[in-house]
Amino acid sequence: MESWDTGENGSPVIHEANPEPMAAEARRQEKEFRKQLNRFARDIVSDSIHKGVKLIVHRPEYDADNQREYVRLSSELLPIVREIARKTLPLLEHESASEFARNHYYGAKFQADSVAYRDFRYFAKKRPPAETPSLAVGLRIDESASMAAFGRLEAAKRAVIAVYEFCRMCDIPVLIYGDTADVSRLEQMAVYAYADLEKPDPSDRFRLTGIRARSNNRDGMALRIMGERLAASPKQTKLLISISDGQPKAMEDYTGSRAVQDMRQTIAEYERKGVSFLAAAIGQDKEVISGIYGEERFLDITDLHEFPAKLVRMIARYLR
Repeated sequence: MESWDTGENGSPVIHEANPEPMAAEARRQEKEFRKQLNRFARDIVSDSIHKGVKLIVHRPEYDADNQREYVRLSSELLPIVREIARKTLPLLEHESASEFARNHYYGAKFQADSVAYRDFRYFAKKRPPAETPSLAVGLRIDESASMAAFGRLEAAKRAVIAVYEFCRMCDIPVLIYGDTADVSRLEQMAVYAYADLEKPDPSDRFRLTGIRARSNNRDGMALRIMGERLAASPKQTKLLISISDGQPKAMEDYTGSRAVQDMRQTIAEYERKGVSFLAAAIGQDKEVISGIYGEERFLDITDLHEFPAKLVRMIARYLR
């Protein structure tokens, strides 16, 4: 009963025609999908240090207020994102037709123009005739209480919306989860599945405005759950970006060196499974976050206003 489009200036326009409650069958499917996500997440962490942590995966709903907030946040972003996508799509067409696949750690052809990026992807290798460039993107949002400070939460929402719309424009599968810890004794870890690879929904864009500053953060558990979902993707390149303003800290003793070691082990494990990591640090603990992820996986966000476009351009870099 609703559709989404853009006006002449690129701003979002939402059309509603007597919106009705979700049909019973659609609600049943959503409920079953939520149960599936919970089973998957609990199974993934069952043999890790997070075993026994009471976990609930939520599938947030949305309402008219979420739609209005989406319009407010996205109105100035969409023209910028559309322009980046416009410049990126021809490169994708060229890449699909190219004899060599660019940006590999090894290969038969050296790319001098890639050295400036300092990510060691300096080579191109021969691509089989049927192979096409492919990318899946995961975006993890730290929903700890400190995200409410200094405009970080709004900056994170704007960045998430920009990434989501860019991925939609470029036909890139996107996974977007938020997380927080210690909501209650019965919910020691809460994960919010705003957009999932398995069940893409155009209405997910409205769910994104439900991102909130909540409680603590158990980063390694969130990275493990999302890393496993990305690792299962058939796409050639899998990029997992974590947006966070601080170091991991959750009850009872998930903090300090124990938490850091868990995160490093998780990153190493899923990099072996083909997942690339990038940390976007938007808070006071940038040095700590850089130390956990490593400088080569670290993105220092000093100007929050520039954050959305900077993140989208970073993702576009993985497509070239």
